[in-house]
Amino acid sequence: KYIAAKKLASMVRDYEIVTATNTILYSECGTTYYLNSATEFASTLPSPVVGCQFTFVIKAAPVGANYTVVTASNATVIFGSVTVNGAVIAGANEDTITFTASAALAGDWVTVESDGTNWYVRGQGAPATAITLTDAA
Repeated sequence: KYIAAKKLASMVRDYEIVTATNTILYSECGTTYYLNSATEFASTLPSPVVGCQFTFVIKAAPVGANYTVVTASNATVIFGSVTVNGAVIAGANEDTITFTASAALAGDWVTVESDGTNWYVRGQGAPATAITLTDAA
């Protein structure tokens, strides 16, 4: 039983249920964040670190405001694409990933991974306009 319990524990990823503005630290690389609030908020990424990855999953659909994932110092270092309602939404030189209020649903997600210079995004949203990639600065 000990071996089975140890194996199960090694398969559980770090996670956090987030209910307010969150400034993410390098030491949290590999964490999945479940966004869960009636008053939506921003999560700020650290500067890119090679191999660092974070996943953001909607737990409570945003209603009154957006959930956003933003870069440190508004750096335009987000590249990649997400699939939203079957359409590919591409981004290049962006600083904000938005889970749109009254559009994004529980289960919509994005993952960002870094090469040390940029953040590369992939993800999926169910309804049209659920997720956007923009340069908000």
